[in-house]
Amino acid sequence: MTKPPRRPPQPLLGDTSAPLRGGQRRRRDPAQPQLTLDPMPARVDPCLALLKPRPPKGRQWAFEVKWDGYRLAVHIEPKGVRILTRGGHDWTGRFPAIEAEAKRLPVSTAILDGEAVVFDEQGRSDFGRLQQSLGGRGGKRMSREAVFMAFDLLYFDGHDLTETELTARRHLLEGLVPAGGEEAIRLSEEIEADGEVLFRIACEHGLEGIIAKDRNSTYRSGRGGEWLKIKCIQSDGFAIVGYQRSSAAFGNIGALLLAARKGGELVYVGHVGTGFKADEAMKLRATMDKIKATKPTVKYSGGRKNLVWIKPKLVAEIEYRDWTHDGKLRHPSYKGLRDEEDSALFFDLSLPPSS
Repeated sequence: MTKPPRRPPQPLLGDTSAPLRGGQRRRRDPAQPQLTLDPMPARVDPCLALLKPRPPKGRQWAFEVKWDGYRLAVHIEPKGVRILTRGGHDWTGRFPAIEAEAKRLPVSTAILDGEAVVFDEQGRSDFGRLQQSLGGRGGKRMSREAVFMAFDLLYFDGHDLTETELTARRHLLEGLVPAGGEEAIRLSEEIEADGEVLFRIACEHGLEGIIAKDRNSTYRSGRGGEWLKIKCIQSDGFAIVGYQRSSAAFGNIGALLLAARKGGELVYVGHVGTGFKADEAMKLRATMDKIKATKPTVKYSGGRKNLVWIKPKLVAEIEYRDWTHDGKLRHPSYKGLRDEEDSALFFDLSLPPSS
C-alpha cells in the first residue's frame, strides 16, 4: 500500500490570522502546588572544583575563599527543609540552626549550595572543630555551632537555575542571603582582587586556599573545569590499611599506613605520624582493632616493623604538601576520620583530586 504523501512543512508563523498557541503545559506536581515552571529536583549532584597549582587569569573569573568543612545542599520545600550531604545523605537533624534559619529565608522553594563550617578564634574554618561539634566520625550529635556558607543558588521559587550563568545565580543568591550576616546561613562573598594576590594573602592568613569560578558558566555536576580550587595545603581522603604500634605515641599509634584507589585496587601511598590528639588517637586505635586483617590489602615494602593490618573501612582526611617522585605523600598530617556516609569518597590516583 502506498503511503500518503507527508504534509509539507508549515511556515514558521503559519496563518497569521490564526491564534498563537503555546506548547503543552507540563502537569503540576501535587506536592508542589505553587510551582509554575520547573519541578524541584530531589537532589542535584554538586559541581566540583578542579585542582590547579596557580589561580587563573582573566576577567571572567570570580574568586572566593575555600571553606574547610562539609559540602551540603539546603533544600527549602513546601513540606519543610532538607539538608543533604555531597553523597546524598540526609543530615537535616544534625544541623538544627541551619534548618531553622533556612525556614526564615524569604523564599517559598530553593536549593542552596554551600559548605557547613565551624570557625576558630581567628575566623578561619576548622574541619576538626566541625567534626568535633558533630560528635566525631559516626557521631550523631547535633551541631549548633555550624554555619552554612552559601555560594550558589540552584533552584529559586519554581525556577531551575542550573542552566543560568553564574553571574545571574549569584545576583539572586545575594538578594536571598545578604552579605555581612551573622546568622546560621551566610553568604560566601566574592572577593574583588587579583587571583595571585588573593591566593598569597589566603595562605599568609592560614586559610586552605581559594576557589575560582567562571562567571559565564552554567551549573554542571562533576569536575568540568568551570570551578577551580587553588590550595595552600592539599587535603584529601585516604583509606587506612594499617598502623604501626608504638608505646611512645598517643593511642600507641606510631603511624597510619595509607592507600588510594588506582583502577580496581588499592595502592600504598605512604604513612602519616603527626596531627593526632590523645583522646582522638585512643578512639581511633580502638576502632581499628575491631577490623584487623590477617594480611595486607596493599603491596608494602616500606620496611617498618610492628605493623598491624586492618580492613580498608576507615578513611582519614590528610593534609599534605605534595607528592614524591615515587608516588608517596609529602609532609602528611592527620586531620580526622571522614564520616561513614561519605567514606567511599577517597582519593583515586586515576582521577583529578577530590574536593
